[in-house]
Amino acid sequence: MLTIKQITENTEAVLSGLEKKHFKNAKETIEKVIEVNETRRNTQTGLDNSLAEVNALSKTIGQLMKEGKKEEAESARARVGELKEKNKALEATLSEAVNELQELLYTIPNIPHESVPEGTSAEDNVVERTGGHDADLPADALPHWELAKKYDLIDFELGVKITGAGFPVYKGKGARLQRALINFFLDEARDAGYLEIEPPYVVNEASGYGTGQLPDKEGQMYHATADNLYLIPTAEVPVTNIYRDVILEEKDLPIKNCAYSACFRREAGSYGKDVRGLNRLHQFNKVEIVRIDRPEHSYESLNEMIAHVENLVSKLGLPYRILRLCGGDMSFTSAITFDFEVYSAAQKRWLEVSSVSNFESYQANRLKCRYRNAEKKTELCHTLNGSALALPRIVAALLENYQTPEGIRIPEVLVPYCGFDIID
Repeated sequence: MLTIKQITENTEAVLSGLEKKHFKNAKETIEKVIEVNETRRNTQTGLDNSLAEVNALSKTIGQLMKEGKKEEAESARARVGELKEKNKALEATLSEAVNELQELLYTIPNIPHESVPEGTSAEDNVVERTGGHDADLPADALPHWELAKKYDLIDFELGVKITGAGFPVYKGKGARLQRALINFFLDEARDAGYLEIEPPYVVNEASGYGTGQLPDKEGQMYHATADNLYLIPTAEVPVTNIYRDVILEEKDLPIKNCAYSACFRREAGSYGKDVRGLNRLHQFNKVEIVRIDRPEHSYESLNEMIAHVENLVSKLGLPYRILRLCGGDMSFTSAITFDFEVYSAAQKRWLEVSSVSNFESYQANRLKCRYRNAEKKTELCHTLNGSALALPRIVAALLENYQTPEGIRIPEVLVPYCGFDIID
């Protein structure tokens, strides 16, 4: 979340950023934050002064009694009693202001980086660059859901029987392809210096608030209400929360972690042809990369993460493009995001397979994730993450783009992981 210092010292810049992100009622919300913060500050000052007076009076009562000044001592006791009652009211007011301020701050999105383009939707995103080679497919090329059925790789109907729509069952070479991609992505991350983490797939409420998934305004998280735990929508949540309430040493930054996990998203409101097959699921596999860094180095880290993801899609031989998201298409918590899309030759459309984001200090402020600098002062870290990569649409593109009359070829880099070079 934004810091009070950001809001009070750079109010106009904050409002301008919120306008770029199309945050409704920005001016009213920021004014309310400033008002409630002023109440909090004044109440805290009043309480501190009152507590100091209580302490001072308490120290004098004994001395007055020793000196035989009983009347003055009783007057001091009475004053202490009055102040304690006053302090109860001040503490209640302070607690209310602190809670209200926290709830207000949770409703305010991150401020976009100055390089984020203006825009309201995906149509306004900017193509940074493209790469890869177009697939040369016959006119009767099949979409991945038909290929999955033809070669008995993925059973969507069986998933519906067991759980419901959006929970496919992978079989045979389809399951082996999943495992091959996971291991390939993890090995590539490890070779790039990322420490592998195997995180829990459920998190507590504090973790959800830490990375900004809570409060869940869109109802996209699966909630196990009996235990008040949440199924993770991405490994970003448990991995970044490793550093909640932690003070790191500057020499240890940047921290680089990677993790494979299953991901769970309700995808409420998703429907239509664009969600068919693997295009949009409730459960899917993904390898995530996460960095914790110093503010002055975080954009260098972002560029390195983009290069890492670009290397993955290049090695898979898929046509791709990188988009710089506009203000209106970015996530609530992000300061800047680059999306990777691969081209589905059979569907003739682009499929998002990764988002790489810098959250600057927004998540770190929620997490209280700090580092100790050379002057031994603590500062908020910057947090970053990216999909490297999400499997479903990668699998869809591989099946479609590598189909031949003889079967589906396997990219050369995956053959050692799969143990086969063609699905036939």
